Amino acid sequence: MKLIAYDVIDFEEKVLEQVREELGVELILEHRSLTPETLALAEGCEGVSVIGYSRVTRNILEGLKSMGIFQLSTRTVGFDHIDVKAAKELGIHVSNARYEPYNVADFTVMMMLILLRKAKISICRALVNDFSLDGLKGRELRSLTVGIIGTGRIGSTVIHNLSGFGCRILACDSYMNPAIRDMAEYVDLDTIYREADIISLHVPMTEENYHMINKDSIAKMKDGVILINTARGALINSEDLIDALEKEKIGGAGIDTVEDEEGIVHVHVGTNIVEKRSLLYLKQFPNVVFTQHYAFFTEEASESMVRCGIQSIYNGASGMENPFEIK
Repeated sequence: MKLIAYDVIDFEEKVLEQVREELGVELILEHRSLTPETLALAEGCEGVSVIGYSRVTRNILEGLKSMGIFQLSTRTVGFDHIDVKAAKELGIHVSNARYEPYNVADFTVMMMLILLRKAKISICRALVNDFSLDGLKGRELRSLTVGIIGTGRIGSTVIHNLSGFGCRILACDSYMNPAIRDMAEYVDLDTIYREADIISLHVPMTEENYHMINKDSIAKMKDGVILINTARGALINSEDLIDALEKEKIGGAGIDTVEDEEGIVHVHVGTNIVEKRSLLYLKQFPNVVFTQHYAFFTEEASESMVRCGIQSIYNGASGMENPFEIK
C-alpha cells in the first residue's frame, strides 16, 4: 500500500518512519503542503495525510477523487482546514487525530495560575533586575469560582484538575457528563458569565459558537474576570476582547489560540511585516498571556496525532473499521 503525508514537520519524521515499518507500507514524506501544484505527488497513493497548513478545498478534493484516492486524514484534532462537506459529497472519507486530554487540560490550569499570580509581569521585571512587589499581589484559586464552558474530554479533565484546588466549579454543556457531576455544578451560560471569576472555553468551533465571547457576553461578566481560551480562536471576537481589556472589564486573558492566526502561529515571523494588528496588540498587555497555539504540543500528543493520521487512512484503504473517521 502506498500512502503520502504532506506538511511533514521535522519532529514527526521519527514516528512516521516507525509507523511505516510497523504497517509495512510505502509512505512518502513530503514537507510541502497539499496544493494544486503538489497534488500530483499523490498519484498512485491510496491515502493522503495533511496537517493544518494544507487548505483542502473542493478543487483539491476533486483532484484526489480523479486519482482514485478516497482516504484523507489530518494529523490534527481540528479539521476546519478541510472542506468536509465537499468531501462527503465526493465520497472521500475524512479522519482526524486524537490524543489524551491531559496536555491541554494541564496547560489551561497553568494559564489560570500564571494570570492569578501575575507571573508574566514578575518574569519580565526579573529580567531587568527589578525585584519589587508593586502590583504583584495575586489571588488564590480556592477563593474563586471557575466556569468551564464545554465538558467533553478536555473540559472534564480541567474540572478534575481543578477539583484539587478547592475552588467552586460551574459547568455548561448541552450534555451533562456524569463523570464530573460530583465536582461541578451544571448551570446555564448566563450564570457562568454572571458568577465566574475565571471562564475557560472548551467547545468546538461551530457556526453557533462563532464569536460567542463578544461585547454582549462580556458585559454580563464580572468586572475583572479572567478569560482562558485553549480551544479555537474564533470563539472570541478579538476586537471586543481588546476593548474589554483596555476598559479593565476583563482582568486578564490566557490566549493560546486567536482568530485569524493563520500564517503566524508555528512560524518564525522574524523581521517580516505582520498585518495581524489585533493579534500583535493583544500580546503587549501585561495581563495577557499569549502563546503560539501549542497547548497540545507534548511528546505524547504529537506521537498520538501522527499515529492516528496514518493508521486511519491505512484502515480505510484496507476496508477495516476506522474509529477516527469524521461522521
